[in-house]
Amino acid sequence: MLVDSHCHLDFPDFAAERDAIVSRAREQGIVRMVTISTKVHKFAEIRGIAEAYDDVFCSIGTHPHYADKEPDITTADLVKYTNDPKVVAIGEAGLDYFRNNSSVEGQERGFRRHIAAARETGLPLVIHAREADDDVARILEEESARGAFPFVLHCFTGGLDLAKRGVALGGYVSFSGVITFKKSEALRAVAAAVPADRILVETDAPYLPPEPYRGKRNEPAYVTNTARALAAARNSDYETVSTQTTDNFFRLFSKVPRTS
Repeated sequence: MLVDSHCHLDFPDFAAERDAIVSRAREQGIVRMVTISTKVHKFAEIRGIAEAYDDVFCSIGTHPHYADKEPDITTADLVKYTNDPKVVAIGEAGLDYFRNNSSVEGQERGFRRHIAAARETGLPLVIHAREADDDVARILEEESARGAFPFVLHCFTGGLDLAKRGVALGGYVSFSGVITFKKSEALRAVAAAVPADRILVETDAPYLPPEPYRGKRNEPAYVTNTARALAAARNSDYETVSTQTTDNFFRLFSKVPRTS
């Protein structure tokens, strides 16, 4: 039993065969999928997908790439959407200094608004952090001093320092197919160091397919490959990591109903 804690089922890559993709995930023992918001103004579409499947849930938020395109989304706006039973998380939000599709100032303002929504609702904040370890850690520490909030560092590709600082604040660290890549030795070392009660797995589908699917479109069923690679990095076994990451998911995403 596994959970794909982060995918994007609303993306055009999946439109033609979404039912089949969800079915393939179920066949692999994926019991829950969370389709993650990147633009608040697309919520109706994301919500419709979550509503169509009992085992699919969603988040509400603005990706840092679009922070300057949705500058007027307030914390109150985000909180309002969480009244929906299918909305189980805030985000994804954070900082991306690799693409720089939005200004640093816009990204930080949006990040802090999403943090405030997570603090107010108690729902986990899904954090996008790329080439921005120091500023992400700084903002998390500053905001945690104002009041704790649950969060996950999704699709983690940062350094050990960010992982440690995130965990110290009560956060979780989620690993994607990147952990299967041959050149990801440093990331596998980070994965080995994160406490067992703070690890999650995800696909970030349709992006970042794990080995042996490199070069193809990713999908939730492939989270099994990520879990196997995470188990190997931790000198553990697939069953143990599956249990750990699934338990951790339901603890963090506490609004999602547990399976029997």
